Amino acid sequence: MSLLKSSATVAAMTMLSRVFGFIRDVMIAFYLGAGLQTDAFFVAFKLPNFMRRLFAEGAFNSAFLPMFAGTLKTEGETVALRFASEAYSYLLAVLIVVVALAMLFMPHLMWFLAPGFEDNAEKFSLTVELTRISFPYLIFISLVCLLGGILNSFGKFAAVAATPILLNVCMILAALLFSDALGAAYALTWSLIVSGIAQFLWLAYFCRRIGALPTFQRPRLTPQVKRLLIIIGPAALGAGVVQINSMVDMMIASLFDDAVSFLYYAERVYELPLGVIGIAVATALLPALSKHIRGGETALALRDTNQAIMLVMFFGLPAAGALITIADPIVRVLFEHGEFNDADRLAVYPALVAFSCGLPAFLLIKIFAASFFAAQNTKTPVIIASVAVTVNIVGNLILMQFFQHVGLAMATTLAGWLNAITLGVCLRKRGMLRVDRDLQHFLFKISLSTLAMMVVLWGGSEILRPWLEDDGHIKKYAAMALLVGSGGAVYIGGAFALKALRASELRAWLRRGSKPASVLPE
Repeated sequence: MSLLKSSATVAAMTMLSRVFGFIRDVMIAFYLGAGLQTDAFFVAFKLPNFMRRLFAEGAFNSAFLPMFAGTLKTEGETVALRFASEAYSYLLAVLIVVVALAMLFMPHLMWFLAPGFEDNAEKFSLTVELTRISFPYLIFISLVCLLGGILNSFGKFAAVAATPILLNVCMILAALLFSDALGAAYALTWSLIVSGIAQFLWLAYFCRRIGALPTFQRPRLTPQVKRLLIIIGPAALGAGVVQINSMVDMMIASLFDDAVSFLYYAERVYELPLGVIGIAVATALLPALSKHIRGGETALALRDTNQAIMLVMFFGLPAAGALITIADPIVRVLFEHGEFNDADRLAVYPALVAFSCGLPAFLLIKIFAASFFAAQNTKTPVIIASVAVTVNIVGNLILMQFFQHVGLAMATTLAGWLNAITLGVCLRKRGMLRVDRDLQHFLFKISLSTLAMMVVLWGGSEILRPWLEDDGHIKKYAAMALLVGSGGAVYIGGAFALKALRASELRAWLRRGSKPASVLPE
């Protein structure tokens, strides 16, 4: 399966998941708005969700998957599945202990995770209670990540990419059916556990269908498991630097009233293209690179890396431009309903602008980190990630003095660009990245197309302002659809005019269907 087709499969499922996630977030904004309960719920939700991202998009994709895919290629299915069962059994045992200890000592952990909540006894107590309810989700979602790595190694991307849909559906149903009986914050928190079980059973079914379901055995620290444990910590830090910075932001944001909620809503918007584009391409890229590097196919690895950069930039650069240009109307249309008011919007949209300035960097980190981890090099990205996290913390402490919660988003963006640029330079020095003339010309052309799109979006938002600010939902959504459609048309038209996107290859790809060619320059 080609990189483009694999990425498209993951992206399609991720987009569907994000649609449900958008519905979920609109409902959270409607029922909770931004306040004490919302801050408490977001900490309870973000902690296991942070672990999910760190495991799914960091540690397991970066440590387990290359080991499993490499073993599958060189030693065969039997040996690879034996390793998977060993890892599964050891992981489950460790997770049970970790979760039990975390739940027991949650009040002490909360002093570290949300230090600003300590001054408000009601908020602190509620956050501890909700986080204790949500934390067992970590057990199920970590096992889901392992099963997902197995399926991705066999080229089965769709089922894995669909798992977040179950999370969002469970939360939507919980909000609709149980908010009145339990309270929205409690109903949403309990739905995490239900969704974790559902996601685990979902992937277990697909693993069993292909005969790749790991079996539980007495946990043993075998040489393969020991190697996995050595790699997994650095891998999580190296690939999950964006999530780590987000967690640091939350800890510092707890010092400001409602800032945890403001940052959450801003993150949810810019994470749409990050999840759909960056994670999709990186998920498809990692097993392909692992096999190329293990097989000594350097030219193919370089080709796939450049193809991945082109894919994420083709979609990610205009996404960043659009979010920066029309952040205010986007937040107004998406969230300004029910408990979410005008003051909340004015606090959220500047943070969205700050985050969006770093979106291209966050996307490149996914690709560059995948290249390192495919070669099972965890040391370099960990060192770079550590520097980036330090820069983020220092930036937070300085910028929050002037810009409060928006300063936290600004620091995350600065750290993201430092991380991406440094990773790229190190890859190039190691011969793992080739910024050739085709790539340079491609980036220049789509940058011009993006600038043209931004001009149109700015002008269109001014013309459509009366509709975008209308109290009626129909006019708001119609205006936003027209705005996004016109901006997208200008960008695509510019890409065609400048020959960044070739119509002939696009038609060829559509005709071939099951054997897609790249629609971007090789």
